[in-house]
Amino acid sequence: MSAADWTPAGLWLAVVVSGIYHGVNPGMGWPLAVSAGLMDKSPRALFAALWPLSIGHLLAVLLIVLPFALLAALVAWQRQIQIGASLLVIAFGIFRLINRRHPRALARIRPTQLGLWSFVVAIAHGAGLMLVPIYLGLCRAGESDNGHIATSVLIGANLGTAVEVAFIHSAAMIAAGGFSAWLVYRYLGLRFVSRSWFNLDAVWATSLILVGALALAINLAEWH
Repeated sequence: MSAADWTPAGLWLAVVVSGIYHGVNPGMGWPLAVSAGLMDKSPRALFAALWPLSIGHLLAVLLIVLPFALLAALVAWQRQIQIGASLLVIAFGIFRLINRRHPRALARIRPTQLGLWSFVVAIAHGAGLMLVPIYLGLCRAGESDNGHIATSVLIGANLGTAVEVAFIHSAAMIAAGGFSAWLVYRYLGLRFVSRSWFNLDAVWATSLILVGALALAINLAEWH
């Protein structure tokens, strides 16, 4: 495998790893699936709760990534768009690091509205935004292979890649979250959660900054 082949492979791996990272984070909702299972005293309720959580996360990712799929078709401004996206991710990471309070909108959502809750929390924490630099890198890798192609074809390819990124990321996220929920429900119990609860807000914000900074450094190095 050549070095050029490793670039898209590494980016797709980042899509999967970020999904696992989001899924393990209890802030993305797997404790709600545990709660549903315990309230109904059935593992079916646990797995049923994973569906709206995954759909909400998927829609949040698509809402953020799809507009960039259209922007990425502007080949003449491609580098500026990538740099701007990197700076946006860094700025949001800094904001989340300074302001760690959860949005008030979450308090107004009933526990039964898992899909809406998952959508709002993913938007509020920048789950989809973290994928933007990775997604734009995949678009660039595909364009370098295809050369100059028609804008309509390029938009179609970008939209297709955006949907793939959102689905693969969300699948990895809900698999990791579902596994965590099942471990707590079946083996570890609520006492484990209360004793070992981990808050990833600071880590999440820092990872946003690191992803944005890495993408910015790569783009600036290639630009010059």
